[in-house]
Order: sequence, then structure tokens, then C-alpha cells
Amino acid sequence: MKTNQPKLKTQLFSCGFFRHCTQTVVSPTGSSAPHPPTFALSQSDPILPSPPPQLDTLPPPPHRPSQPDFSSSSSSSSTSQSFTQWRFPLPQSPILPNPNQPHGFDPVPEPITHFGPPPPPISSTELQELFHVAEIQLSTGSDPDQLAALQLLERSLVPNPPSDPECPPELMSGVVRNLKTKAGAKPATKILFALCLAEGSRHVAVEAGAVGAVVEIAAELDDAAAERALAALELMCTVAEGAAELRAHALAVPVMVAMMGRMAARAKEYAISVLAVIYAGGALEDQGAPPVEEVARAVALALQGNCSARGRRKGAQLLKVLQEQQDEEEQDEDGEVEVEVEVEGKENEN
Repeated sequence: MKTNQPKLKTQLFSCGFFRHCTQTVVSPTGSSAPHPPTFALSQSDPILPSPPPQLDTLPPPPHRPSQPDFSSSSSSSSTSQSFTQWRFPLPQSPILPNPNQPHGFDPVPEPITHFGPPPPPISSTELQELFHVAEIQLSTGSDPDQLAALQLLERSLVPNPPSDPECPPELMSGVVRNLKTKAGAKPATKILFALCLAEGSRHVAVEAGAVGAVVEIAAELDDAAAERALAALELMCTVAEGAAELRAHALAVPVMVAMMGRMAARAKEYAISVLAVIYAGGALEDQGAPPVEEVARAVALALQGNCSARGRRKGAQLLKVLQEQQDEEEQDEDGEVEVEVEVEGKENEN
């Protein structure tokens, strides 16, 4: 005896490109409606064939297409899915923008970073207490204590460089010593530059040996730390003793020439300014310095690259000074040659 298997009734519709597509009935709220109750079909019930597709009777596309529901199981292939996505674009499609958005609207706004106000300047009394505590840690503390003291000074001095009081000599000596350490070089360059913004602290820095320390370690620093060190060196050269100590250092000219060719625009400007200070006092007596024509060639080459307006102005002044010194050297050499010829002539006569 045959038993009639219950069958589910599905809602069929015609499609102009695909036959007999099945789709679950969706309620206006977007959730699937419950399945209608199933009834057993009798043998007398006729099964009506599906009507043939009619291309001319397709309804017009809706003005606001909604995203199709692919959660129901269907027999459509990947080709039908791609067609559906093309025919009914997604509301958040990156290719086709939402028509409800105004023209020029960016659907993904860039994040806005809110910077807080800068910290208030430290009073003179608090600054003296800070100097005293940092001086003790830099003088007698361990390496971690000294690094902590440098970080404290960096947080306190860099946002608001002090103009008064002057930096204590012992504290400046501790900062200069840490210029030569790997862990303390970065904060030490920041602190030195912030302190040298005050003219009184520049004298203290020169007495602590900061000029020679910067010249000796500048080539070993990374670009950011080297730029700050050269900026501090230029400030220290504004005092007479700083310029004198710089001109007396044997490595000053070779290091500045190397930094001028290696660094970017701002640091190149500082190196050119330091060279201008060196050669502004006249010809160098140190025999270890490069010849004037080599320095002039290096400056001209640096000016051809990326350089700031102040750097180009300083470079032009430096080239003029170097040319004058080279002319004086040539004149001196010609005078020496003439004297030698006269001496030889007198010896031949005798």
C-alpha cells in the first residue's frame, strides 16, 4: 500500500534569466515568516505546471533595493549570485555609494586626535628642587636611576624650556656623561638642547665639556638625536668660549663635513652653521683639518640637495669666507715662491 508523502508548498516566481527560482517568504520586518502548515495531497488534486517566463511583464526595479537574503537554501549557482549582486547593489558598496548620502560625503571619516593642553611651566622653586633630585641621581645613582632621572628631566624641561635659574654644573656634567651612553643618549640630547636655549646655561654646558662630547659622538647617533645635538652645538657656539673650544677641536671640521653630507635639511643647516663659526675666525692652524678647497666642494655639494633657506644663506656666506681664505693662501704661496727665487738668485750670483 502506497502512502502519500507530505510535500512542502513553496512560492514560485518567474525570472527573466533563470527558471523556477525558489525564495522564502520574508516578512516586512526582515525576519522569515513561519512555514505554512503542510497538507497531504490527494491523488485527485491536479499539479499545475509553472507558467513560462515572460520578459515583457517583469516589474520595474524598486527605487530602494534592499539587500537580498541568501540564508535560504536555493539551487541558484554562483553565476546567479554574482548577477544578483550586480543588479541590486549593496547599500554599503564601496563602488556604488549610498544615494541617500550627500555628494562628497566620506562614509569612513578619519579619526580625530585630540591633543591635550601643554603642561604648565614649572616654577623656579620646583625647578630648583627638580635639579637637586636629578643631580643626586645622576651623580651617585645606578644606571637605571640615572635613566629615570633623565626621563624625569625630559618630561619636565622639553615642553617648557627654562630660562631661569641656570643649570647647576654637576647636573650638566651628568647630562654630558650620558651623551656617550647608548641608553641615555636620546633623552640627554633633548635635555641639552632644552637647557642651551637659555644663554646662561650655554656657558655651563661649555664648561662641562658638551662641545667636545657632541663633536665626538655626533656621527654615532641616529638622525633625530644627531639633529638635536647639532642644534645644541650651534647654540653653544654663540658664546665666545664655545666657539673657541670648537675651533680648537681636531675632529670638528671632518665630523661636520661628514654630517653635512649625511643628514637631512634641518641637521644640514646646523652643520653648515657650525662650519661657518669655525672658519669665521680665520684660517685654521690645526694641520689635521681638511684643505679649504675640499670643504668648499663639500658645502657646494650639500647646497645642491635638500636644504633649508637658512642653510642656503649660511652656506653662501661660508663659501664666500672659504674663497677668501683660499685666495689668501694662494697669495701667501706665491709670495713664498718669489722669496725663494730671490734667495736662489742671490746665491747664484755669489
